[in-house]
Amino acid sequence: MAKATALATLLMMVAAATLAVVPSPARAVCNMSSDQLMTCQPAAAATNPTPSPSADCCAALSTADLPCLCSYKNSPLLSLYDIDPDRAMQLPAECGLTMPANC
Repeated sequence: MAKATALATLLMMVAAATLAVVPSPARAVCNMSSDQLMTCQPAAAATNPTPSPSADCCAALSTADLPCLCSYKNSPLLSLYDIDPDRAMQLPAECGLTMPANC
């Protein structure tokens, strides 16, 4: 019984931590809303990506804090959204934007 309670507590803590980290629709990450981030998801997808980013994705990236986005390239949360980090890091260049040198 104690093991089950400990496991349930651990699962609740992990769920709470995930909810605290995952952006809500009202929260911006690196000057991009979650809706703007999701416009880029099809081109950054780990499975069945589109061949190039959409115009909406490029518009969102043009106002994004690109050094900030670089800090997420190794985040385990990307897999929750089926995002390939390498593909995601290529999107700014595909939109004609320059990524920071240290990214």
